Amino acid sequence: MPTELWPLLMQARENLARLDGVGRHMTNHQLLLVPLQQREALRSSSMEGTYATPEELLLYQMDPRDPSSDADQVNAWREVFNYGKALQLGINLLDGGLPISLRLIREMHQALLSGVRGQQRRPGEFRDCQVHVGAGARFVPPPASRLVECLDAFEKSHHVESRIDPLIRAFMAHYQFETIHPFRDGNGRVGRLLLSLTIYQWLSLGSPWLYLSDFFERHKDEYIDRLFMVSADGQWLPWIRFCLQGVVEQCDDTINRIDRLIALRDDYSRRVAESGGNARLHRIVEGLFTSPLVTIPQVKDLTDVTYPTAKSDIDRLLKLEILKEGQVELTPRIFFAPVIYEIAYGDT
Repeated sequence: MPTELWPLLMQARENLARLDGVGRHMTNHQLLLVPLQQREALRSSSMEGTYATPEELLLYQMDPRDPSSDADQVNAWREVFNYGKALQLGINLLDGGLPISLRLIREMHQALLSGVRGQQRRPGEFRDCQVHVGAGARFVPPPASRLVECLDAFEKSHHVESRIDPLIRAFMAHYQFETIHPFRDGNGRVGRLLLSLTIYQWLSLGSPWLYLSDFFERHKDEYIDRLFMVSADGQWLPWIRFCLQGVVEQCDDTINRIDRLIALRDDYSRRVAESGGNARLHRIVEGLFTSPLVTIPQVKDLTDVTYPTAKSDIDRLLKLEILKEGQVELTPRIFFAPVIYEIAYGDT
């Protein structure tokens, strides 16, 4: 590895270790991991032209439904929702002992494209035709007749010992996957899912804390150009440098969001306690960190109380300025935690 990369690699590894340390020492870290994963779903999908706001995603999660037509906006919401499902599936399969493999990749692809536009693109099945990438077929992946050979080499490369730093190796593998382009549709999203899982496994993180789609989206042209230049001219150094810079920035960003969410959770816990709130109210507040949108019927079902009691709990959280009533006129009424929402999904 070129010596000029060492300082940036060390900074990236240090920041990643710091992020993992923060995560490992949190109680109930899943509460804070979920919004980070939802943010990844939004950003990665946006890179492929599938747009949904955080509010649209959260509302859809409350009431998932099938799109009524190809033009239905629900298609976009379902695709972003599916990204989160595919990510969680991949995590569960890895944690259950399945290695990074073609089977894992196919199962994530199946989850990603289930029930949305693109079903005709054979969810969970590798392509049997030639595809092109970019305007004017800027890049042409291997023909379908060579796909089995390429994918076999890709899978085997994940299970051999290597002296290459695992973080750098993960970015090399990401390039390899995107170059093979094994599916008719969804390659970019599956590739970024796989990158997060590869880093999680190869660097032995406590949880999959690092998601790079936010960085890749903000530098989308450079992301695409760096990938292309590896193929066109063997320019590995600029690609690896770009990715390591992404690790540095995204680790800092994620740690900042986690620190703010932890401080906010402590503040909300104090407010509830000082107001004489019971364990039920604390439980409702905890749930807001997973999904900062809530309805009275949801609270009723979550806490197994009557509707009037659930309404009373919502009213108390409104008075404590933890919740606000949403501006969208829906039935049932939507209440949201604006500060949690801003920290989790805002740009800063």
